[in-house]
Amino acid sequence: MGDHPSPPTTAGTTSHVDASSAPLATAQQQLSRAVEILGYDAGLHEVLATPRRELRVAVPLRRDDGRVQVFTGYRVQHNISRGPGKGGLRYAPGVDIDEVRALAMWMTWKCAVVDVPYGGAKGGVTIDPHTHSAAELERVTRRYTSEIMPMIGPERDIMAPDIGTNEQTMAWVMDTYSVNRGFTIPAVTTGKPLAVGGSLGRPTATSQGVVHTARATLRAEGVELAEVSAAVQGFGKVGSHAARLLHDAGTRVVAVSDEHGGVRRDDGLDVPALLEHVARTGEVAGFADADPVSNADLLALDVDLLVPAAVEGVLDGETAGRVKARWVVEGANGPTTSEGDRILAERGVVVVPDVLANAGGVVVSYFEWVQANQAYWWTEQEIEERLERRMLASHEAVAGLARAESVTLREAAMTIGVRRVAEAHLIRGLYP
Repeated sequence: MGDHPSPPTTAGTTSHVDASSAPLATAQQQLSRAVEILGYDAGLHEVLATPRRELRVAVPLRRDDGRVQVFTGYRVQHNISRGPGKGGLRYAPGVDIDEVRALAMWMTWKCAVVDVPYGGAKGGVTIDPHTHSAAELERVTRRYTSEIMPMIGPERDIMAPDIGTNEQTMAWVMDTYSVNRGFTIPAVTTGKPLAVGGSLGRPTATSQGVVHTARATLRAEGVELAEVSAAVQGFGKVGSHAARLLHDAGTRVVAVSDEHGGVRRDDGLDVPALLEHVARTGEVAGFADADPVSNADLLALDVDLLVPAAVEGVLDGETAGRVKARWVVEGANGPTTSEGDRILAERGVVVVPDVLANAGGVVVSYFEWVQANQAYWWTEQEIEERLERRMLASHEAVAGLARAESVTLREAAMTIGVRRVAEAHLIRGLYP
């Protein structure tokens, strides 16, 4: 994954990371920079760097053919000083404890940047969902939920979909939790189907946030979305909707990709037709009137706007130097390593960081949680208006601090997020 600077070595910190754990190393380095800007001491740095709770569980599965396999599941609550934990559930073959720790940490700062009353959490099961039937995935989900039940709840830790999971997964989690409690508790998850307490606007919320922050960033430089070209890496829950929203805004989307490869068309892809193609075939490859492009080459295309919306660590010490885009708006969590950040900054590329750009999902998750707790549902227009206001206000605060302090947008966002969490720690005090 390229070269990565050493993990933070602030005196007194016990949160050491292995150099091979790229996401966690990147998360720790970003925190160290914010701590340096804020002037916090080693003790507070250690508190902010250390997960509050971690749980590792065995998830036995009876396969459809009768065989039994055991998978490993995790749930990490990085910080709960500002409210209950909030974070997705990921099903992927590469899930490990350090990845979940990193994702939980990023959720902590993300919730604080957009000022929702949550802490950061994350969960995952080390499993390839593509190799399992729906019935097997349901059994995995229900067993995983049962194993981590002491940690979760609408006032403790609220799950949402992530890579490899979806609204059906959240319905299974909600049902399993509710059955064990004896009554229906919709607020234990977000990103659920509407029929069981989901919220209008939630499926596209992360992508809406990406586009809101992209538009605001470009407008700050006198440019409109309709005047630029874009490439989107990742065509899942975030990337596909982001590509459609950019297309609808007049952006010339010249390339998209998924885990199997990508397609490009220099005069612009027909994104609605591409979405229909993916719905039929399950991948972007083979789309008519487009040329193939690899994921690596997509990152280096000569476009104005690049949206990495797949996985973490794709813009590293090697690939960042090939980026030709003027703006990078992070749809994925942690797509840029610390070395990649340094290179992009040196080359004058503006990076809108994940803790701001993709926070639309947690904003509307918060709206869904509020609606579930109140048993009162908002209209889609109300949700979209509130999301836009929250995202634009957060962008204005981050951009304003970046200008005032001559720091990058990531440094500004991290400074705001870390400061808000630290303030909560200091106000609450240390117990006992």
